Amino acid sequence: MTADSDPHPPTPAPEPGAEGDLGDLSEEELRAAYEAEIARVRVEDVLVQTVVSLLNLAARKAGLTGGEEEPDFEQVRQAIDGTRALLPLVEPGLGPDAKQIRDALSQLQLAYARSGATPPPGAAAPDEPPPPASGPRSGSGLWVPGQ
Repeated sequence: MTADSDPHPPTPAPEPGAEGDLGDLSEEELRAAYEAEIARVRVEDVLVQTVVSLLNLAARKAGLTGGEEEPDFEQVRQAIDGTRALLPLVEPGLGPDAKQIRDALSQLQLAYARSGATPPPGAAAPDEPPPPASGPRSGSGLWVPGQ
């Protein structure tokens, strides 16, 4: 293969002073760049990323990813609890994508229940659905009066 046909040419180094080149910035300029980046971050995005990270980590800890590490169902339980706590905060903003999150949570809850792990006293049962995000809902996701 020649250099001309390389599907992944090397990434050129950033120009001095260009975005991404932080080595030449003063401490004050670095602080300003950091502040500008933090100003762009939205809490909703961090919450969604946290939920996704918890689900991915729990799937690994439950042995659902095919890895060779020993399952750790205490970690799985904590991730389930954390996801269930955050789900009402992120679900309204996810729209139809919320189904993927709920499905992944259900798979983890099922794996936890099948593991035979015993939750500590006072912990919510892993097969209980998370509380509704905005009023009662039926299994179809539609709001149903009185439920």
